[in-house]
Amino acid sequence: MQNQLHADVSETGVGPSMEPSVQKKLDRKRWLRKLYGQRHLQIMALLGVAWMIIFNYIPMYGVIIAFKEFNIVKSIGEAPWVGLAHFKEFFSDEDFTNVMRNTLGISLLKLFIGFPLPIIFALFLNEIRSVRYKRTIQTISYLPHFLSWVILGGILMTWLADIGIINNILLALHIIDEPITYLAEPKYFWGIIITSDIWKELGWSAIIYLAAIASISPEMYEASTIDGAGRFQKMWYITLPSIKSTISILFILAVGGVLNSNFDQILVLRNSLNESASNVIDIFVYHTGMQNGRYSYAQAVALFKSVIAIILLLIANRVTKKLNDTSLF
Repeated sequence: MQNQLHADVSETGVGPSMEPSVQKKLDRKRWLRKLYGQRHLQIMALLGVAWMIIFNYIPMYGVIIAFKEFNIVKSIGEAPWVGLAHFKEFFSDEDFTNVMRNTLGISLLKLFIGFPLPIIFALFLNEIRSVRYKRTIQTISYLPHFLSWVILGGILMTWLADIGIINNILLALHIIDEPITYLAEPKYFWGIIITSDIWKELGWSAIIYLAAIASISPEMYEASTIDGAGRFQKMWYITLPSIKSTISILFILAVGGVLNSNFDQILVLRNSLNESASNVIDIFVYHTGMQNGRYSYAQAVALFKSVIAIILLLIANRVTKKLNDTSLF
């Protein structure tokens, strides 16, 4: 009987008289056995980790050039230290106010207007009963996402030209008396950027919300139907509360990237005439570093942007955690 008890303890790894060292050895063996059973998945994960270290973490060494006067003729180690000189120069730069105004203006408008629209679109798309009609709308809304901003920028420039389709429609409806050169007017630039970004990403951004809605139990909708709830009541009292964790996580990520004004989009649509409304941080860094060759100064501006993004991410994470107990970490 005693031998049998010892045999059971050795197999299960539990027992009242089990020594801690023996227990640790059994746990280690069990962990190694499980790891070996998942060896194929672990190798795939390790490849991803290696890629991230090589292309995301090792290049972070170059961040120190923000505190140096870097020259491509010399190595980073040989560049002299200048401390916070580049940051002070950016804060006192004559373009600082304009750059921050454009960046925050475009980004916040995209956040407040562009973030809720995919949620609303997903809610209404979920209410469509015809599967064929629903798939047609989904396909049409997804298509712009797969086109680059180079292609879409060309389309927009054609549409918004003096003889473009937009001017022709407005003239035909007698809304305007003469053609408007939209991309040459700074006052129209923000609206063009925000509208075109929503047009491109609306359908694609709604996918994750549709997936979250699909995971809701149909029994909840059936019970609400019996209680006499209408479609809008179901959306408000069942669908939205059920996907609030998904909305919270995506909102945190959106706030963390609020200073990202979509470099590709603005680079394609900007010109010398709308520069006062299109000069954002990403464009400023690009021109300062790549065109003017001031790599340290450009890196300092980019590092400032990253620090602000981290602070905003932490604030958004803390707020959502207190409001509905959902957070990234």
